[in-house]
Amino acid sequence: MSTSTLVVLSVLLALVVIAVLALALIVVRQRLHATSENLATLAGALETVESEHLRTLEPSVRAINAQFDVILGALPGIGRKAALVAERRPR
Repeated sequence: MSTSTLVVLSVLLALVVIAVLALALIVVRQRLHATSENLATLAGALETVESEHLRTLEPSVRAINAQFDVILGALPGIGRKAALVAERRPR
């Protein structure tokens, strides 16, 4: 093969590679755009769920958390009493 033929084939190969990469990037862009739209829809749905359902649960959650705080505050005392009972228990 002559040098000019090799040059032409190299240029054609480069053009094919560039075209394939360009098409791949276009497909990736389209998929990212579709994903973006789906995420926007999901964000809207989550906002609706939060505003309609979760906010109404907030007072109950605060009350339950307050009870957990009381229980957790009592645990060290219960642990000390259990340790005393365990020490007094015959082996």
